[in-house]
Amino acid sequence: MGLGNNKLTYRLPAEWEKHEATWIGWPHNKSDWPGKFTPIIWVYCEIVKKISEGEKVRIIVEDTEHKKKAIRALKDSNAKLSNLEFFTVKTDRGWTRDSGPIFVKSSKSNKVELINFKFNAWAKYENYKFDAQLPKFISKKLDLKIKQAVYKTSHVVLEGGSIDSNGSGVLLTTEECLLDPKVQVRNKNFTKKDYEKIFLDYLGIQKVIWLGKGIVGDDTHGHVDDLCRFVSPNKVLLVQEDNPSDENYKLLKENKERLQSESFLDNSKLEVIYLPMPSPVIFKNQRLPASYANFYISNEFVLVPTFNDIKDKKALGILSEVFTDRKVVGIHSVDLVWGLGTLHCLTHEQPI
Repeated sequence: MGLGNNKLTYRLPAEWEKHEATWIGWPHNKSDWPGKFTPIIWVYCEIVKKISEGEKVRIIVEDTEHKKKAIRALKDSNAKLSNLEFFTVKTDRGWTRDSGPIFVKSSKSNKVELINFKFNAWAKYENYKFDAQLPKFISKKLDLKIKQAVYKTSHVVLEGGSIDSNGSGVLLTTEECLLDPKVQVRNKNFTKKDYEKIFLDYLGIQKVIWLGKGIVGDDTHGHVDDLCRFVSPNKVLLVQEDNPSDENYKLLKENKERLQSESFLDNSKLEVIYLPMPSPVIFKNQRLPASYANFYISNEFVLVPTFNDIKDKKALGILSEVFTDRKVVGIHSVDLVWGLGTLHCLTHEQPI
């Protein structure tokens, strides 16, 4: 749906635009990876090591001892410590994509500002009171202007993983995440028009592309960053399942059909490139949200979750053809996805 050419206050940059830094929370909550916490540290080291080659990595730690442990592991992994900055603040969990602020550019000054949406742990968990304070902490530490996202007197609930921007006023999201009236309800009784007004006012979005459901096993109930991602202003990558008996098959086909009918405000067509889905990743009888769409675009690298799957190579090949200006690398995520999220969920870009 197009929203016209209202005067915009903000612009939500695309992830491939130049970053000043990437934020990431050093892991500390063992309940996120029960029984698998130890290998997670080394996965984080690989993530930080790659990202820090092209930008600062701002690492959130709990206290002095937590920081020492992080530095020790990063040194052992030969990470570039000169490009790392540590910020000490209590957090509940480490999903910085969702608990952190949304970084926008002011249309007036072109400076980076923060939008503080409310975080309530995906309307599912009780432990989020520290995480909810993260946007204000970052604003204060970096001396960046912050604005609370309010609509009809309510502080709007929104997670960074539920939206994806092309940097030019178009946004992807899902009905399952934002509009389900019964399951993990973020903002009670909000309609598409309500969200579109919020996206316009706080993110400078003039067109919202609504997809249907997210992938099976997604703890967030439909985040778009496991499903479909912009890779240029007019191009998206969408995951598809080839096996008709797989639970994801029909819902991903429905999203494919929705995108085929989409066009931009100037009537140009959206280009859709298809990514495979890995074979189901199941641990302790639970299907996990394994998806190649949960990649992260840093200044130098595109980090792609891999799953010891025959389709890993195909996914990396497709992404290498799309991102010819960056090095595309796989990050082993079989352990990581046990936390019900992977690379994009853990990271949050701060644009220049």
